[in-house]
Amino acid sequence: MPNTPSTFLSEPPEDATTHHHFKIFKPYGFLSQFVPEPRKKKHLLSELADFPEKTMAIGRLDHDSEGLLLLTTDGMMSYNVRSKGIEKEYYVQVDGALTDEAMTLLQQGVEISVNGSQYLTLPCKAVKLNREPTLPTRGRKIRDPRHGPTSWVSITLCEGKNRQIRKMTAAVGFPTLRLVRVRIGHIHIEKMLAGDVIPLANLDAALQ
Repeated sequence: MPNTPSTFLSEPPEDATTHHHFKIFKPYGFLSQFVPEPRKKKHLLSELADFPEKTMAIGRLDHDSEGLLLLTTDGMMSYNVRSKGIEKEYYVQVDGALTDEAMTLLQQGVEISVNGSQYLTLPCKAVKLNREPTLPTRGRKIRDPRHGPTSWVSITLCEGKNRQIRKMTAAVGFPTLRLVRVRIGHIHIEKMLAGDVIPLANLDAALQ
């Protein structure tokens, strides 16, 4: 279960130039936003803590994805983190036993659909994991192991198209079952649990 809202996060900034930054473990089933969508009852980030006014998510993780998400009240910092100079690493569980051919395709780039057009993904780091990574149990069961083998792979990108990794693994024949972001730059998820919120004193320094 995600944490209940914390009170220590609600203190106002010391002055108008003070910004606040956080790293959170976005749980499965949450939207990466604070404002609800019309007629849609979805879990929002505001349920995790009493964040300061004007807090925004840096980038996003889709509803079905989990893991590291950075929040800030500094719009310029958000722009910098979303740039192609900052790596984002994901642990991905896929359906089936990953082949060497599929791994090579992921590393070299594959064609996916972006806004109705074909897009060739940039070369990336893709490494097959020899064992299942240690991660918090997801709230919803992945699937029954009797339905066949699964594989885990680490994929590191410097770009972030909508549902890119899911489209990439599907393009090479191995649909994504679970997707967890574990690193942004030099900020790691470490031993955080779903719903955890940790303030960062200096986001720019933490990324370097």
